[in-house]
Amino acid sequence: MSAVAAPAAVDATAPVRRQRVRVPMRLVSSAAYADVALSVYVKVKALGLRPEGCQAKSSTIASYLGLSTASVERGMTQLRRPGPDGVVELVSDRRTLPGGTGTSALRTVRAMTRTEAFVWLPVAAAEDLTPRQLRAFALIAYAQARGIALTEAELAAGLLHHSGKKAGQPISVTAASAVVDAVEAARWVTVQRRAGAQGRHRYIAHDIAPEARADGGCAAVAGAAESAVTSGSEESASSQVGEGSGSPVGEGSLANEESLRTDSPDDARAFFSSAVGEVPVVEGAGAVENPADAAARTEAGGGLALRAGGNSQPSLSKPETERRSSRGGGSARSSYDGPQLAMSPQIYAVLEPVHLLLEGVTSDFVARQIAREVGRQLREGTDAERLQHRLTARFAKVMLSEIRDPGRWLLGVALPRWGCGYQDCEAGVLWSTGKDCEVCAEIVQDKAAARRRAQRIDQGLCPEHGTRSGPGGRCVDCVLDDAARNPAPAPVPVPVQCEVEGPPRGSCGDCGARIVVIGRALEDGLCKLCREEAAVLGAAVVPGQTAPAGQETCSGRDGDVPCGRKPLPSRSVCGIHRVQELAGEVA
Repeated sequence: MSAVAAPAAVDATAPVRRQRVRVPMRLVSSAAYADVALSVYVKVKALGLRPEGCQAKSSTIASYLGLSTASVERGMTQLRRPGPDGVVELVSDRRTLPGGTGTSALRTVRAMTRTEAFVWLPVAAAEDLTPRQLRAFALIAYAQARGIALTEAELAAGLLHHSGKKAGQPISVTAASAVVDAVEAARWVTVQRRAGAQGRHRYIAHDIAPEARADGGCAAVAGAAESAVTSGSEESASSQVGEGSGSPVGEGSLANEESLRTDSPDDARAFFSSAVGEVPVVEGAGAVENPADAAARTEAGGGLALRAGGNSQPSLSKPETERRSSRGGGSARSSYDGPQLAMSPQIYAVLEPVHLLLEGVTSDFVARQIAREVGRQLREGTDAERLQHRLTARFAKVMLSEIRDPGRWLLGVALPRWGCGYQDCEAGVLWSTGKDCEVCAEIVQDKAAARRRAQRIDQGLCPEHGTRSGPGGRCVDCVLDDAARNPAPAPVPVPVQCEVEGPPRGSCGDCGARIVVIGRALEDGLCKLCREEAAVLGAAVVPGQTAPAGQETCSGRDGDVPCGRKPLPSRSVCGIHRVQELAGEVA
């Protein structure tokens, strides 16, 4: 590693930056967090210690750290998301002023537990060092606090690639040594070469900013320690451990592939030229070659093309002399000087209601997007008259002063078709007939019902009827609706014995048939057939078979047991035994 840089003059009037914050070691050792997340965490936690908390904007925090706003926002995004262990390090609360205007968010970090590993980092180190250098400093400070003899290989294992094909893999030992050299040059670390056990380097991390330390402090101690080391160790700044063709630090092999649109992953302000062939809208159909304003734009931008958004300001992260050249090693790409494209007369005629806004579109890219959108709708079957009517109606509903960006308004408000999935629907009206669209009307009704339902739920009312709920949690109307939808089953009718009108009925005393008890049946209780049969048998009866006077039981026998049934009139046997007698006579 390089020798310690000469100490700068100490400003006695400048305040000493002594603030330190406690950082969870999981942010330093975990591969799920990029280097920039550590720098953002240190600065946000330091700002959060103020009485009002951390209310700084992303751009303000980026200016403190010397990074781009996009890099700071990327670090905050990683801190707001749950890590591999489900822990969220940063909470961002959006706020709105009483007038409805938004303001910067209030950011707070989580409270650390008493048992988790941590490391104290100076806030000034996050401002002076790059995110990669700050991570190396945190590893050195943690090893120093724990009494660990850190080696270059162990330090390289804690610094990882976060993009490209080697994402998630540790950097090389040579690259790690280069990072430590940069931290040492910033005077945040002192390296005592070959002063540790087994010839290892000894790293000393400082917790006070370099401008607050005296010239005879740690730097002098480091110089005395290095003077005792053999002269051979000073010739090689970093070690070579199988790192390929790259020479020592600062002289390694160049990258074989570079991005043409950005200088580094952490620089979102890198300059890039606009797309070739972008032209402003003109009424003439003919193409204009080499317009005069193209040369003016080239001269104004110092030979550089304007950006697509009209911003010609180059990147502030690197000076003009350090910008990377093109792949072939030549100069930077020059602005387009060929024939420019003109808008189609048909498309320009369709945009006639908004020509006033079209003149305010300064970006060639946006103008081409507008022309492409109009051409796409015309190819898909939209009439030119319909597009003109749409643009006229929507332009008439706004004030010209309310349109801050004409290009965005044309692309996002004026040109898109509003309506349902029916292609003929134009903002709720059928273009071919002029009638209201039934599908859109149903959608509007459904949305209104949903809003009304949400309001009733917030007010504690029944979402269906808007009435107060009863003791059972349901309103009276809901109970009535359930009763109407699910009526109670009707009771099963019980059959009723109906009395037959007319004379009384009974059973025949001989055969048991049902008879009407009138006339002679009242006297003998027999049916007509039994009565006639009894009369015929009575005429031919044998005197011995006539029942004697006063006989009350049948004279027949059921086997060996006398029959106890009542005998028939004018007979000495019952009806059963009389049937048996008749059967014997017939046989």
